[in-house]
Amino acid sequence: MSAPAALRELLLSKITDVPDYPQPGVMFKDITPLLADPAAFGALTDAFAELCDRHRVDKVVGLEARGFILAAPAAIRAGVGFIPVRKAGKLPGTTLCQAYELEYGTAEIEIHADALAPGDRVLVIDDVLATGGTADASLQLIRRAGAEVAAVAVLLELGFLAGRQRLEPGLKGAPLEALITI
Repeated sequence: MSAPAALRELLLSKITDVPDYPQPGVMFKDITPLLADPAAFGALTDAFAELCDRHRVDKVVGLEARGFILAAPAAIRAGVGFIPVRKAGKLPGTTLCQAYELEYGTAEIEIHADALAPGDRVLVIDDVLATGGTADASLQLIRRAGAEVAAVAVLLELGFLAGRQRLEPGLKGAPLEALITI
């Protein structure tokens, strides 16, 4: 799914490019101006909440950290629960942990072991799909908890980084909804 043209233009008008951040040669897509604009942020929240309704989800998972900002209001608007997926060591209590490969090394993310119930339908929300490693690890965590991945939704897909291709096997037929693809 791609956003309708008017929504796409509104969202893109509020995303700024920051060259050479966090390192030389990278063009960072900064969504903080979008978050500061109530009309744009509200329209984005509505779009994600509509995906919750369309995919009949019980819970929304937000990926650390900007995914929290986008997923929590969408969950509230859709009337469903919000579950954070955090970097390892940030959640209290019993957690499920999933390691994944980075360009150089590995990282781990966690979810509370009791956050999802068997059969829960889950929408994963994040700001950007880049290489797909974190999103793929989140799908593994959701399934290990006994829940079902209903869909993955992102504000922005960086198509040139091939995250969709990396994520495809882990989706197991669940749709990947990118509002904007560049």
